[in-house]
Amino acid sequence: MGKLTKRQKIKFRIRKSISGTSDKPRLSVFKSNKSIYCQLIDDVNGITIASADSKGLSGAKNEQASQVGKSIAEKAKAANIDSVVFDRNGYIFHGRIKSLADGAREAGLAF
Repeated sequence: MGKLTKRQKIKFRIRKSISGTSDKPRLSVFKSNKSIYCQLIDDVNGITIASADSKGLSGAKNEQASQVGKSIAEKAKAANIDSVVFDRNGYIFHGRIKSLADGAREAGLAF
C-alpha cells in the first residue's frame, strides 16, 4: 500500500466523524511540497465559505503556514465565524499542519 493510499484511508476514517455546518464549518487543510492551502467548508450546503493559501508569502514553510492560519482566522471573523471543526485531512498533526492550527488559534479561531 502506497503513501497516498494510506493517507486516503485515514482521511475517510476522519471524515466519517466530522462535518461542517454554516455555524461551525470544517477547516480543511491540504499541503503540497511548495504550498499549504486551507478552506472553511459548509458540508450541509456544499459551499466553501473562505479560503487561504501560502502563494506569494515569503519565509520558511512553517512561518508561511502560520501566516495562512492567521489569514483564514481573519476571513472567518469577517464572516461572523468564531469556531470551526479542524480537518487535518489525513496528515499527522505536526510541522506545517500544527503551525497553521496554532496561527489560527492565535488569531482568535476556536477549535
